[in-house]
This record gives sequence, C-alpha cells and structure tokens, in this order.
Amino acid sequence: MKKDPIGFYISSLSCRTLIYKGQFTSHQVREYYKDLSDKRVVSAFGLVHSRFATNTFPSWRLAQPFRFIAHNGEINTLQGNLNWLRSAESNFESPLFTDEEMDMLVPIVSNEQSDSACLDNMIELLALTGRSLPHVMMMLIPEAWDGNDDMDPAKKAFYEFHACQMEPWDGPASISFTDGKMIGATLDRNGLRPSRYCVTKDGRVIMGSETGALVVDQSTIIEKGRLQPGKMFLVDMEQGRIISDEELKQNICNQKPYGDWLNQYKIKLNELPEPRVMFSNLSDDQIFKYQKAFGFTSEDVEKPDSADGYGW
Repeated sequence: MKKDPIGFYISSLSCRTLIYKGQFTSHQVREYYKDLSDKRVVSAFGLVHSRFATNTFPSWRLAQPFRFIAHNGEINTLQGNLNWLRSAESNFESPLFTDEEMDMLVPIVSNEQSDSACLDNMIELLALTGRSLPHVMMMLIPEAWDGNDDMDPAKKAFYEFHACQMEPWDGPASISFTDGKMIGATLDRNGLRPSRYCVTKDGRVIMGSETGALVVDQSTIIEKGRLQPGKMFLVDMEQGRIISDEELKQNICNQKPYGDWLNQYKIKLNELPEPRVMFSNLSDDQIFKYQKAFGFTSEDVEKPDSADGYGW
C-alpha cells in the first residue's frame, strides 16, 4: 500500500467549491479564515461540519468537510467495503489512462484514514467516471430494497443491478454532499441519525443534524420536516428548486434499462450446472476468518436472507 506524502494534502482542486479545514472550535473558523467575514465573499450555499470528538486521531487532513461530503455517523461495514474495493482495483481500466497511469491512481483509498474519508474517496472515484452525485449516493447508500415488494420495479432493478457492482456502505450515517452545482443529504436505511430541514420565505433552505442548529425566525418558515430512512433531499442550484426524493430517483432509475440488463445478464446460482470438483469442508475457524475478511456481521450469519443483493 502506498504511503501518503507527509504534510501535504489537497483539500480540493474544484473550480466550484472552496473547502476550509481546521482543528479548532466552530467560533474560531471565522477568526482564522478572514475571507469568511468579508462581505465581498458570496456563495449560494455552505456546508458546515463540526464535532467535539472523533474516533480517529486528530489530523488536519481528516477534518471535515471533505471534497464531496460531510458525514455524521459511522460506516460500520468499512472493513468489508475496503476489502472488496482492493480486490477489484486490479481490474480497473480506462481508455483514457495507460497501465502505468492506472497504477498511479491506486490504491483509491489509502491507509490510516477515517471511515468518512474513505467514503469520500469512493464517491470521488464514482463521480469522476461520469455519474451524477445523487446516482453515486444511491449506489453506495441504498434504500432497503431487497424483499420490498411495494417498491417501484424500476427503482428495485436499479438497486439490484448496482448491488452486483457495489456492496452497501452502511451506517448509521447521515451524509451531506455537494459538487458545487447541487447540494443535498441522504440518510442510510437504518435511519439512526437525525436530519431536519426548513424552507423560509426568503428562499433559504436550512438542514442540520438538530433543530435549532441555526436560529431562524419561525414566522418566516413555509415548510419543515425531517429526512426519512433511505431518502434523499436535494437542492439543484442551477434549476433553483428542491427536487423531491421521488422525482429524483424516478429520473435516475429510468435512465437505463436496468431491469432488462438483469434479466439478460444476471447469473443465478440455481441455474448453474452442478460443480465437477468436490469442495472440502472448512473448519469453523476457517469460515470465521473468511467472514471477517468479507465484512460479515452477526445479522448476516443469523439472518442470511437479510443481505441485500446476495444469496448464500
């Protein structure tokens, strides 16, 4: 695994977003970055993240927000996610890069990062391959689709198709994201992190992990609510409007014939011929080793039908 250059980190090379990082309290941000107090500095949006404690060793480059996201919560499937990623990196290819250049791009996620930083790296990779940011968030943090007979077939086909490419990065997690053109948030399917929003008469949209994070005159509020498990909230600043979860996902899920692709190309275990090679039984210790390596949880073992997109 390649080592990160010591003491050097690029917060962002984006022409649409500025990222301010620091290891200080919220009240110190404005004093340290003087341009934030300059009236000539104007932005259509702001994404703020602050926390009192963290489960990683304090580091300037691990301060949030990252290049695409700010994250409240944990990624409890992280080790399994990273193992799958590293096993797939050898298959990465692109007509835009030579083999030598591709070797320079991996590993996508470096060691000694927080779960949030790892997720941001993955979002960056998928977004730079041409997918929209909401599409990427749906791939990585899907709704509870498996076994949901009430879900729209097109949406269910989208999730099933992408489950063959990407395992879920499960929380509890509330993820705020932006690419400079749109800003939004999504809540993982467990729904164990709060995300509350309000819309004011003067055109402001405010979302925070807690009500009252920003003082708002209640008489100016025309709408308020909270993000539901597995749902997404999006403000498209180019269109100048809020796009509902239903409209957003309907457009994304109908961009490609995911259902037809599944019917044509998905290989089902019960359709495979009987194996010609006899497999030796594994001991309990060997099975446990493989389960750990691939990120199995107690729920996966005790309730195998609950694992989205997989059959064991």
